[in-house]
Amino acid sequence: MLTIAGHKLYAPKGVGALYVRRGLELEPLIHGAGHESGRRAGTESALLVVGLGAACALAADIVPINHVQVLRERLWQALQDRFGEGVALNGHPTHRLPNTLNVSFVGRIGADILAQLRDVAASTGSACHSGQIELSPVLAAMRVPERTGMGAIRFSLGRHTTVDEIDQVVARLSTNAAV
Repeated sequence: MLTIAGHKLYAPKGVGALYVRRGLELEPLIHGAGHESGRRAGTESALLVVGLGAACALAADIVPINHVQVLRERLWQALQDRFGEGVALNGHPTHRLPNTLNVSFVGRIGADILAQLRDVAASTGSACHSGQIELSPVLAAMRVPERTGMGAIRFSLGRHTTVDEIDQVVARLSTNAAV
């Protein structure tokens, strides 16, 4: 399976896509009408679907994906240079999204760090878990130790992200005693 959240690529909020490989059976969460090949009840929003399609079509033309990936790697390298073993990568070192960097500040609480980075596109987890301070179930499943995982922050980069912004985030993390 593969999920796509539209707002992650500048589509309207509230629209997404799900790819399910042939032969995989999913139990509907809400039973009723047979929309989405029997996977859910409810009428799809044509406007949101068109918005997602347009965003997908434009995504490759606006910013080459390697540009965002280079910025992500710059951020990761700068964090490693500054914090050494005090920062850990959550996820595979090469097989990961080009616009997202999920790291943990070892021995810290991610929410405390984010409180000092108010205007930075980052979070401690998915929005449905906001307000809770507990180890992410995903990080737990990845066997990330709690002492490490509690300091997790997901940085999101986009087509408007600049090198200066990357450098400013690392400097703020360093000088504001956030970490």
